Amino acid sequence: MRIADQIGARVKRAAVVVLAAAGLMGAMQFASAQTPDTNDADPALIAKGHQLAVAADCMACHTSVNGGKPFAGGYGIASPMGTIYSSNITPSKTAGIGRYTEVQFARALREGVRADGAHLYPAMPYTSYTGLTDDDVHALYAYFMHGVEPVDQAAPQTKLPFPFSVRASMAAWNTLYLHDRRFAPDPQHDAQWNHGAYLANVLAHCSACHTPRNFMMAEDAKQDLGGAQLGAWYAPNITSDVVSGIGAWSDAELVSYLKTGRAPGKNQAAGPMAEAVQNSLQYLSDDDLAAIVVYLRSTTPIRDPHETKPAFAHGASASVETGLRGMQPYNANGTLTTGAALFSGYCASCHRVDGKGSPSQAYPSLSANTATGSLNPSNLVATMLYGVDRETGGQHVLMPNFGEESYVQPLTDEQIASIANYVLAQYGNADVHVSVEDVAIARNGGPRPLLARLQPVMVPGGILVALLVIGLLISVVRRGRRRVTASAEASQVEKV
Repeated sequence: MRIADQIGARVKRAAVVVLAAAGLMGAMQFASAQTPDTNDADPALIAKGHQLAVAADCMACHTSVNGGKPFAGGYGIASPMGTIYSSNITPSKTAGIGRYTEVQFARALREGVRADGAHLYPAMPYTSYTGLTDDDVHALYAYFMHGVEPVDQAAPQTKLPFPFSVRASMAAWNTLYLHDRRFAPDPQHDAQWNHGAYLANVLAHCSACHTPRNFMMAEDAKQDLGGAQLGAWYAPNITSDVVSGIGAWSDAELVSYLKTGRAPGKNQAAGPMAEAVQNSLQYLSDDDLAAIVVYLRSTTPIRDPHETKPAFAHGASASVETGLRGMQPYNANGTLTTGAALFSGYCASCHRVDGKGSPSQAYPSLSANTATGSLNPSNLVATMLYGVDRETGGQHVLMPNFGEESYVQPLTDEQIASIANYVLAQYGNADVHVSVEDVAIARNGGPRPLLARLQPVMVPGGILVALLVIGLLISVVRRGRRRVTASAEASQVEKV
């Protein structure tokens, strides 16, 4: 055998050995990946993981309403693309994440990829959780594996319309919009600021709600925390701007709002924010909340050019109640036909006839209120349609809804629009008007972004594009064949 052949044979044998070793190592890693790392049951670590899970508000989204078991999933998140059901994240080995390794758990949190390789939708805020430190992921894993009761009940499956149902498409979305990097303290700021930045940007994922999204439903970093529509609700601007943001709020007011969901003379938490306060923010320490405030005060101010003063600076108390008395015959029916009359019949008993609210402000004033002073009236309308329901510090705040399932009185779109316009004119921003169509849109879940509106034409549009491409290819092939034929005929003519 020639020397070259001997060398080639040795190289092949070495390659086989290397490949076999790599295969063995891969098999060992795969087998290891199927075995959960459940040995770490340190009580202190589990307690830390519990605190982190509370700060991350995991309970709110992974527990279904009306008696759902903690973290068993099934909560329906109303996205513009359709309802997305949260998954079971209990340590159940049949229905939850009980077979996840810590590596798989970390990948789901930071990259939005399940253990089976399927992609999660960004309704799970992994674009924020990607900043979680290794130590915090380790503590969260210990908590969910050892501090949570397993629930052997599968959550409902998410079934979005095509093409949103193709989870694999999220791989391309992640390539464009997921910045897979861990939080790193900024040396230009002190420890309190960095702690607040980590809480606001990573654990509490504030930008997931308060930052507007682009055409592809990714957060617009240029408008970070600048306010965004969230279904029927509006998550307001929380940048440091003194007009459009929270720059004119005092530290005490901001802490009170985060802790209790109310800051008299400013705002009251409802909708998704009420859930965040009830399930997460009220349990943070005063130091945590103070750190968040310090961070928010440092954010880049974003101002709406149409706003000339803060939303809470609009309106004043006023009453037209005396003008309503004696207008109709005794015991007359169907007399609530104007915004003023509807307000008197359904709202004044709590908010008072002059809109000042109760002395304790348990029933808040309708003037000096961001819900009535904002250029975006979504929260005023959504509050009437869906009510307010939050519990903080052992106190239950409840405003009944006047939507379709109201136990008080379902109101029509026309009636809610009339009340809203009366409240805006009397107590809030009189330049804002609510149409009947606005109420109908809010009742149906809020404005639909362009991407969702295009869904019905995506399939036929895709087919049309495919046909056009196929037609173009056929045309190119035919032209090529004609050129070849013409060239051959010309060559034959030359030979003759």
